[in-house]
Amino acid sequence: MRKTGGIMKLAIVAGLALGLSACTPIYRNHGYAPSETELGEVVVGIDTRDTVQDVIGPPSASGVIREDAWYYVASRWQTRGMYAPEVLNRELVAISFDDAGTVRNIERYGLEHGRVVALNRRVTDDNIKGVSFIGQLLGNIGNVTADQLLGQGPNGN
Repeated sequence: MRKTGGIMKLAIVAGLALGLSACTPIYRNHGYAPSETELGEVVVGIDTRDTVQDVIGPPSASGVIREDAWYYVASRWQTRGMYAPEVLNRELVAISFDDAGTVRNIERYGLEHGRVVALNRRVTDDNIKGVSFIGQLLGNIGNVTADQLLGQGPNGN
């Protein structure tokens, strides 16, 4: 009888330990965004695509509509037990180039409370040529109707 009680206690302790370990968060990192120190080595108006690649490395992605920008994206996720993964941090570094391939702009964006926030921005001129990558992504939300997607006019034509 005494042996059975010891095995039962051991099983309870093992079950509790296993249950608690399921609640331990698991962290995952995806992508790469250069640090402020690395970006400090890139000089706006002087460095080119080649020198940026030598200093920082190749980008995670390049321009979606135009090939005049490189994007570095890093995310940190947390997973607890059976719950869906949660984004803890996301950073996007956008490096824009002019027609000659010289660095025109460096911007760092973060994800704060579900909204994209510019964390750092270095620009060579007063006006950014065209629309930024983030502006392109967010600019069309709510501007497209079902009629436009189906190819019909406002009168059903």
